[in-house]
Amino acid sequence: MRIHRNWSGVDAGARGASVALGNFDGVHLGHQAVIDLARKQGRPLGIVTFEPHPREYFAPDAPPFRLMNAEARAHRLEKLGVDHLYEVPFDGTLAAMTPETFAREVLVNGLGVAHVVVGNDFRFGKDRAGTADHLRRYGLDLGFGVTLADLISDDGTEISSTAIRTALSEGRPGDAAAMLGHWHRIEGPVLHGEKRGRELGYPTANMAITGLHPPKFGVYAVEIDVLTGAHQGSYHGAASLGVRPMFGENVANLETFLFDFTGDLYGADLSVALVAFLRPEAKFDSIDQLIAQMEADCAEARRILGTP
Repeated sequence: MRIHRNWSGVDAGARGASVALGNFDGVHLGHQAVIDLARKQGRPLGIVTFEPHPREYFAPDAPPFRLMNAEARAHRLEKLGVDHLYEVPFDGTLAAMTPETFAREVLVNGLGVAHVVVGNDFRFGKDRAGTADHLRRYGLDLGFGVTLADLISDDGTEISSTAIRTALSEGRPGDAAAMLGHWHRIEGPVLHGEKRGRELGYPTANMAITGLHPPKFGVYAVEIDVLTGAHQGSYHGAASLGVRPMFGENVANLETFLFDFTGDLYGADLSVALVAFLRPEAKFDSIDQLIAQMEADCAEARRILGTP
């Protein structure tokens, strides 16, 4: 998959694609339905999305809401067989474009798209004035095809990034996965921490969740993919997501203990899938109580994951 981070000057080999257009936060089943319609056009498959997310641009101080960072989204889209990912920079220039200008300058002159697929509720352009029907009319005028995708629902409930955030906030990763079509994952590099886990006999890989919607704080059974470094591969484990109240911390992060693993993961990129919520975050009266609970958590995670 080729990633293009500018909408102007795209080379000839990246033009003529059939693209799905949207933010694709989470790449859930509704997004995948839009992508599948773009795939059916018989052209190179492209995704046109925005970075940063428009909500981040217009409300930079709002609470984090993203389900995925740009890297995690790219990994998921690559797994779906996308040929070209166009990450259009969302800046003042783009925010000021009228819907018609966006269609003409970005989609046609810039990216040279042949076909565009969007959801029926898609809005675009300055003040979100453009609708999916507007896009279809611009396509007729400017020479690209447009397909409108119906919203996908699960048992009568609309599948949306908002519904997935709610499930994660309530500690229901299985329900989130049912809407996503895959486990919710947190991806990023392993950072140096306080190394308390090593002292307790449970060394952990620490990852930041800055900029992401925080799932319910607590302990999870997890599946881990080590994406880079000497220990690439798939593992099972248990992870603590939260602020570590036992030690008076106040910055949330993800600490993952990989079962039956020895090695150094500092600097490696990990993808941690939240499989099952085990218990809420808690503060213990003693280190011995904490260690006993960690032993119980790992035993329960092994049972859920089928790990010997």
